[in-house]
Amino acid sequence: MLYNHNPTLTDVPKAIDESRQGETVYWEQVMPGPPSRKRFYIESYGCQMNFSDSEIVAAVLAEDGYAPTRILEESDLILINTCSIREKAEETVRKRLRLFDAVKRQRPGVLVGVLGCMAERLKKKFLEEEKLVDIVVGPDAYRDLPKLVANAEDGEKGINVFLSREETYADISPLRLDSNGVSAFISIMRGCDNMCSFCVVPFTRGRERSRDAFSIVAEATHLFEQGYREVTLLGQNVDSYKWQNPETGKVVSFAELLEMVALVHPHLRVRFTTSHPKDMTDEVLYTMARHDNICKYIHLPVQSGNSRILQLMNRTYDREWYLQRIEAIERILPDCAISSDIITGFCTETEEEHRDTLSIMERANYAMSYMFAYSERPGTLAAKKYRDDVPEEVKKRRLNEVIHLQNQISLRHNQADIGKTFEVLIEGDSKRSKDEFKGRNSQNKMLVFPKQPGLTPGDYVRVRVVAATTATLLGEIVS
Repeated sequence: MLYNHNPTLTDVPKAIDESRQGETVYWEQVMPGPPSRKRFYIESYGCQMNFSDSEIVAAVLAEDGYAPTRILEESDLILINTCSIREKAEETVRKRLRLFDAVKRQRPGVLVGVLGCMAERLKKKFLEEEKLVDIVVGPDAYRDLPKLVANAEDGEKGINVFLSREETYADISPLRLDSNGVSAFISIMRGCDNMCSFCVVPFTRGRERSRDAFSIVAEATHLFEQGYREVTLLGQNVDSYKWQNPETGKVVSFAELLEMVALVHPHLRVRFTTSHPKDMTDEVLYTMARHDNICKYIHLPVQSGNSRILQLMNRTYDREWYLQRIEAIERILPDCAISSDIITGFCTETEEEHRDTLSIMERANYAMSYMFAYSERPGTLAAKKYRDDVPEEVKKRRLNEVIHLQNQISLRHNQADIGKTFEVLIEGDSKRSKDEFKGRNSQNKMLVFPKQPGLTPGDYVRVRVVAATTATLLGEIVS
């Protein structure tokens, strides 16, 4: 989902949805603070990892005496957590930076900082060429923010884009801002070793390193004690999680970690994202089957349904391998919903290869997908090795065909749920009416249903589906 609103200086951008890589959203941190404290304002773009990182940034700044604000014009420090996955995301960030520059001219002393993947990729360009920012901080340098801010206040430009092989922020308790108090992210690993040819993540977030399993379980336990009832384990590729206990030498796999978190409490739902097909093992699937509170939903990006294109993308699997993983999910978890990422118009893609993508969508029966036209990113393997030779109008036409097909599949998928009853975790009021609740079932589908007295967000209810749209199930609470 894209956020198409064009904000002005007085607009307050708000969170519109959970996002995945490639999406552009505004995320506003909201938390009141004493008037005497300095205030920071932050916007996030891109994947859920960026949202999680912004909570880490908020915790670091709070420790240094800053309080978050929702009012851009009242902030002393403006931060933008950026995404480099697509060109459109970077264009949006540049527009926001020009807006922030106008705030700086009105209020001398205000500092602007760029965080995240775009900060790492463009580095000194922001400071020296565009001169729109005072601070540039990469994903592994957020602990350094207070020092960089202090330097910027003294008139120096602050930059730290060092990529670490150890940093996991395991000891930092994220500041849960703009939260519904029901669902929370837990980052379990950072970086990526996969080197997909279209992707900048290995270059902007560095190599994979996994977080201490016990710190993850402790964070999940603390969240449950605070009233949270759902956690999502985050990583660029969660299935490759591997942490070795320095005391015993035992290696904890993702399947084992998943079970450790599930055992925190049966009323704590556990989700995870994102999975790479090459690492989605049967062990993970059997672990999901053993625990009712591990949600029966897997995001398994295919990117393309054609083996030649997958090889060019360096995805390390082919069409047949991917379909075997789909079959394993269907066999071990027959009630599991699957979603995907799809790229149209990758280098040299033919019409026949495009049709292979359409056919794999039908076979996999995706509940939903994140769909994009290929956007060449500087510095990636694809940019160095291949020519971006599919015309833009062809990319867009193929993308429209993919979107049209996914809408049909999603509607069929949802209509098949009419008459079924699901356990739903209430997240809050629906966007449409204060008389209705919204919440998700185990399959990550959003349900909207009339309220009943005595129920609040964080409660579990059983909801029978009475109607369905492409994106939502409509239901009613049953005893």
